[in-house]
Amino acid sequence: MEMFLGFVVLIGCLVIGVRHGGLGLAAVSGVGLVLFTFAFGYKPGNPPIDVMLTIMAVVTCAGFLQTSGGLTVMLKYAEKFLRHNPKYITILAPITTWCLTVLCGTGHVVYTMFPIIYDIAIKQGIRPERPMAVASVASQMGICASPASVAVVSIIGFMSVAGYTFTILQILGVAIPATFAGVICAALWSLRRGKDLDKDEKFQKLIADPEQKAYVYGDTESLIDKVLPKEYYRAMIIFFMGIAVIAFFGSNPELVPHFSAGAGKPPAGISMTVMIQIVMLFVSALVLLTCKVKAKDVGNSSVFSAGMIALVSVYGVAWMADTFFANHMKILKEILGSTVTTYPWAYALVAFFTSKLVNSQAAAIAIVVPMALGVGVEPVIIMSFISACYGYFFLPTYPSDLACIGFDRSGTTRIGKYILNHSFMIPGLIGVSSGCCVGYIVAHAIM
Repeated sequence: MEMFLGFVVLIGCLVIGVRHGGLGLAAVSGVGLVLFTFAFGYKPGNPPIDVMLTIMAVVTCAGFLQTSGGLTVMLKYAEKFLRHNPKYITILAPITTWCLTVLCGTGHVVYTMFPIIYDIAIKQGIRPERPMAVASVASQMGICASPASVAVVSIIGFMSVAGYTFTILQILGVAIPATFAGVICAALWSLRRGKDLDKDEKFQKLIADPEQKAYVYGDTESLIDKVLPKEYYRAMIIFFMGIAVIAFFGSNPELVPHFSAGAGKPPAGISMTVMIQIVMLFVSALVLLTCKVKAKDVGNSSVFSAGMIALVSVYGVAWMADTFFANHMKILKEILGSTVTTYPWAYALVAFFTSKLVNSQAAAIAIVVPMALGVGVEPVIIMSFISACYGYFFLPTYPSDLACIGFDRSGTTRIGKYILNHSFMIPGLIGVSSGCCVGYIVAHAIM
């Protein structure tokens, strides 16, 4: 009974907190901590300090990338790529948004791409819903395939804390093909979704009004013809070099600095989480000193702001969840451990609905992964279903999905009458399910 009431408190805090956004989720977690500690008598768990420090370093670097203009260069090349291949926008748009997220570590880059995708689609006579909805889904699926994302950094950190020494290339070796396969499957399905514009009575009625037609087919500002300062390109190159260094040391752990581990013990190499922290801060410094960046502007960037909110959210949620799970680990091992061993897909369902509950892949990982490792779930299962950490498309409340609807001036990307029949549901389900299937095969082949 006590465990059930504690679980109700945990879920209640998550449901209430998510209504107030990431910071609200962290704050309401404090209510759960107070109840668990003073009312239930639970020993407080441990906040994931190493994970949080790594997230902080990565987010700082991403903030410098955006402020320096390096992100703008990536967006310019992405637009150029799409405009040179307009007929294939439904396939290329999600691939582009997925790639941008993988490179930058955040799905927020998709906001700049929506008007470009819409402009190309509408002028090709392609139903904008087709590329736009799947592009929104793809931008979020790329989060778990990026070495610079809060989600991947969190997984590395929790694995390290649990004593597993997987390299970042091993993790990305599963996540990249899994999520990319999911994006491709969702894009292929989207090729024929909905009515063609010339057969869509609602759309034809809309553009029958000359004023509305001018609005629907209006021009979108382009980055292609803009001349960007050389510092923008330098910042992008420095960032990519930093990612390459992390990947290099991640795949060659014997080359990292080793230090004495105590009397009678062989020297131990620094952990991957520490290596990421060092490299990301060093990259930030290089961008600051060579690319004419004002450090005070970094704090006002959207990427830095969103990343720090995610950091605080992970802090509160992970601490509260660890407090609950740690005090019931014996029972959880008996119930969940045997269930996941018998039905591996059960872990995917837990990750999926937890993600929807907290509207964040990073927060979902902070709850689910430590718990799963604690009850004995094999890391190969966790990596197999990494795509399942993206479940917040299930209800169309996530900012990128709402922005996608707003940017589609044709009205084809929308929320249906029954809420669940929205434009992102089927691409999301196809992307996640196919990503999990591919991830299961790849993970068992290489891990």
